[in-house]
Amino acid sequence: MYLAHPITLGAGAVFLIAGILLYRRRGRDAPGQGSQGAVILLIVGLIMAIHGLGLLEYRKPAPSGVEGPEVGL
Repeated sequence: MYLAHPITLGAGAVFLIAGILLYRRRGRDAPGQGSQGAVILLIVGLIMAIHGLGLLEYRKPAPSGVEGPEVGL
């Protein structure tokens, strides 16, 4: 794991917490409506947290050694 992964995970957590706080505060001001900015912060925080966990890394498939089905005519 690279150093950027924990930093990205921490930034994602900050965005998630900020989104939750903003959404709850906005809900008290206008109970029937949420905050678009809070939802965007939640989505960005979720994507950053997933990236920080390393779930978006490309991994080459392991060679299986088994050939695909042969097409014969």
